Amino acid sequence: MKKDFQNWHSKKSEVNDIGRRPFFHDREIWWCALGANIGFEQDGGGKDFLRPVIVFKKFNNEIFWAIPLTHTQKKSKYYFQFVSGDKIISAAILSQIRLVDARRLSHKLGNLSDDDFRELMKKFKALLP
Repeated sequence: MKKDFQNWHSKKSEVNDIGRRPFFHDREIWWCALGANIGFEQDGGGKDFLRPVIVFKKFNNEIFWAIPLTHTQKKSKYYFQFVSGDKIISAAILSQIRLVDARRLSHKLGNLSDDDFRELMKKFKALLP
């Protein structure tokens, strides 16, 4: 599948020019402009190149670790499956964690439950050497 890097670069310029970052917290699920990426890196979709992510670790008001989400169900140490508020099974792709600027955040979808977030943290920590 051919990726639309040219349109992403235009959109990325718009995202970069956003003056005010949204306010966000750990555990929140947001639509995020992840863009068109290389190889197996997770892409955003649609005209705004959006993909849902979990705010895994907020470092300050500008940057955080994001974990992209998918509806693909895989039982693997690199995926954490959970049921969202609308009863849809989602999975956090732990191997795709990345540092993200908050200007990429579009709009909030909801929150991961406290219990699910604790389990997500345990599963992520288990990947570390």
